[in-house]
Amino acid sequence: MKKLVLVAAVAGALLAGSVAAKPNFTGDWKLNAAKSSFGDFPAPSSMTLKIAHEEPGLKVATAMVSEYGDWNTEAAYTTDGKECVNKMREAESKSVLKWEADALAINTKAEFGGNPMTIDDKWSLSEDGKTLTIERKFSSDRGELIQKVVMDKQ
Repeated sequence: MKKLVLVAAVAGALLAGSVAAKPNFTGDWKLNAAKSSFGDFPAPSSMTLKIAHEEPGLKVATAMVSEYGDWNTEAAYTTDGKECVNKMREAESKSVLKWEADALAINTKAEFGGNPMTIDDKWSLSEDGKTLTIERKFSSDRGELIQKVVMDKQ
């Protein structure tokens, strides 16, 4: 009986530790273009994220300037696996967020110019909390594009 109680206590401690280990992405973030890779697309000339993260809520304001024009969006999500609806420019997007260990997986479906697209992001935070890395895969009937976006905390 003592062994069972000990095993249960250790398992409980491990579960509590894994719940507490979720990173918090709150902060102002600036693109580190030198460490990022945008696939076939040119890097934006500037990109910032303003993130407010209070589990399970996540709000992201994006400002980006590129040769394709300026992009300013705000989105609100929850990390509990429920579908979240936002606007990306004029298109409606539907996202589902869930934790995969200490990384946040974001699956977004949207349609741009009549073309359906899926965007799969995986967000991870460096141990010191100063670098946000977003591994991104765009998928559509035109093919796939892989990007790695590295953001430095300001």
